[in-house]
Amino acid sequence: MIALYLNKDLCIFAEIKNPLQSELLVITPPFTQLNTPYPATAYIKGFLNTKGVSSTQADLGIEVILALFSKEGLTDLFHQAELKKGVEFSFNVQRILALQEEYLKTIDAVIAFLQGKNPTLALQICQEDFLPEASRFAQLEELDWAFGAMGTQDKAKHLATLYLEDISDFIVECIDPNFGFSRYAERLGRSANSFDELYEALNQPLTYIDGILINILKERIEEVQPKLFLISVPFPGNLYAAFRCAQFVKQHYPDIKISMGGGFPNTELRSLSDKRVFEFFDYITLDDGELPIELLHQAITKGGNFHLYKRTFLLENGEVTYRNDALRSDYKQADVGTPDYSDLLLDSYISVIEIVNPMHRMWSDGRWNKLTMAHGCYWGKCTFCDISLDYIKVYEPVAAKQIVDRIEDLVAKTGQNGFHFVDEAAPPALMREVALEILRRKITVTWWTNIRFEKSFTRDLCLLLKASGCIAVSGGLEVASDRLLKLIDKGVTVEQVAKVTRNFTEAGIMVHAYLMYGYPTQTVQETVDSLEMVRQLFEAGVLQSGFWHQFAMTAHSPVGLYPEKFGVVKETEEIGIFANNDINYIDKTGIDHNKFSYGLKKSLFNFMHGICFDYKLQDWFDFKIPRTTIAPNFIDKAINSQENFNVKPTAKIVWLGGKPSVETFTKSKKGNSWEMMNLHFHNKRETFSIQTNKAEGEWLISILDKISVANEKTLTFQEIKADFETNMEHFELFWYSKPIHTLREYGLLVL
Repeated sequence: MIALYLNKDLCIFAEIKNPLQSELLVITPPFTQLNTPYPATAYIKGFLNTKGVSSTQADLGIEVILALFSKEGLTDLFHQAELKKGVEFSFNVQRILALQEEYLKTIDAVIAFLQGKNPTLALQICQEDFLPEASRFAQLEELDWAFGAMGTQDKAKHLATLYLEDISDFIVECIDPNFGFSRYAERLGRSANSFDELYEALNQPLTYIDGILINILKERIEEVQPKLFLISVPFPGNLYAAFRCAQFVKQHYPDIKISMGGGFPNTELRSLSDKRVFEFFDYITLDDGELPIELLHQAITKGGNFHLYKRTFLLENGEVTYRNDALRSDYKQADVGTPDYSDLLLDSYISVIEIVNPMHRMWSDGRWNKLTMAHGCYWGKCTFCDISLDYIKVYEPVAAKQIVDRIEDLVAKTGQNGFHFVDEAAPPALMREVALEILRRKITVTWWTNIRFEKSFTRDLCLLLKASGCIAVSGGLEVASDRLLKLIDKGVTVEQVAKVTRNFTEAGIMVHAYLMYGYPTQTVQETVDSLEMVRQLFEAGVLQSGFWHQFAMTAHSPVGLYPEKFGVVKETEEIGIFANNDINYIDKTGIDHNKFSYGLKKSLFNFMHGICFDYKLQDWFDFKIPRTTIAPNFIDKAINSQENFNVKPTAKIVWLGGKPSVETFTKSKKGNSWEMMNLHFHNKRETFSIQTNKAEGEWLISILDKISVANEKTLTFQEIKADFETNMEHFELFWYSKPIHTLREYGLLVL
């Protein structure tokens, strides 16, 4: 960049380094989410900061979307469609073309509204004569009952989402059949054992969407002038665009080295041997990216011929080589730094409400900072899961204080206090410590995460999590059958899941369940019984959201590695020279599980809205199914069964409330008198009182102060008992008395 400096008497031309120039450019290619950046690049940038390595990141997905969905972008889209003389468009496209002026008039305002910059537009959108409507709006009448309770902002977001989806349908039919809001050319990336189809597509001229992508990428490359270009590919729907980006840089900036990492190569490209891939990429790294990227950076900046690599594919002597010769261990989670979201267009992401499922709505609505409590899974046994790979099997928690340090850092830098912990399964003990630390620091955050429905999630732990800002959890119920849960090695029972979901629900935390059908050896009877369990969980009100998916066998799961143990047979397996993950198999039961898909999903949609619980299960299917063998009150009995009230001596006792106001009075009976206390407490919603004798009351005031959540140190049940018995007797009688029972209802927690 050339800048002109003016002095009184002379002009000096000086070359100023572009402030955006960095050694690394890290991108996420189109498309992932519209509402929040996928966190991989922010994690990498945060790590590079700890090493003093300059980097710039970009989410090209949101940038392409904003270029397309603008007045200028739509003008060109409509022009492109009208150039296609003689093409017979569907009635839907003809309608959109006829209304193009309405789309051009409204698009910028709608995008600004979905970015949170124009909230008053909701009033116009909800009048339903503001937005042009095409085929997506046909579902509105069916969904009126589902969205009737929505507020104005939410309803407007949903209508605006339908409007964008109409335009998306137009793009798919007229411009690019591979377009999708959260994926692009996904078919080319799914189970692509052979590179042939993708390679052929990459040798075709750029599509219209490709052209927009490449123009944006060219601008970034010229601004940043990186030495190393990193492309994170989380999903199959990012793969084609990743190759297009690499292809452009390789052709026009041959001195820049290019590397791919992320979820897709980590699971799909572990047996890569196709040399053609390295016409596009110089390196492909697997698993945790910090150390592999640091070594690549050193190799590129230091020069020379001898370099060490960590879990890296590259081309050597014309052959694909996997190098893992660096003896250094991966970085501990404490040392990888705080994710850094700078460079990303945080105020430009779009919140949409596509469907009624409340958990899916959280994925697509609102800006969430992504963090991890622990690397890997502390359970690590589920037989359908990739437990042989490092991202699952290497379990390493982060200290609670460091997690909350990172929370405070991200709130300060992004201005957003919403957090999605993207753990495989957040550990209950660590969740407890994080919640306590959040409450001690008196910070306000909103957070949600993925869990296992294990018995550690007691009523009191759920209340603590809620108090710290937890609003939702998702967890795998999988197949709601105890036999299959045991085969999956899930470590839970349906009865236990029911109790845990009750505890979360009663605390005010929304619960989403991942549900599975078609697991190996699953019978028709077990599928029907699973549906009945799910029906009862929703009817009891302890489950608010769910999603059925059909079992898929992956190469790195116990089922994929040892199929004979699970009653399935792999079909003739060709180890792909490109991708290798999903495995076709034959279930010896011979059951066609596909036929259950529609009925399971339709029933769940209705259960989520609190209706159709009285339907017979047969009503959801157009083929004969057996009657359920599950008792109609199974879940009801489970959630109402007596709990064990014994308190472990090591249990932590925490008081969430404040200090009471006190009044003393004298009580007399049969000539005897003694002093009593009334303790009056105020919480956010109401005032309540308890009454004790003076000695117990004074001790209680003292101990509540010691066990207040604001204190750094927590006391155990045994320590409290010992404190009480210094001056008084019969602690158990006092602990199980009415005053303590009342306090237990209002925030005296046993953890």
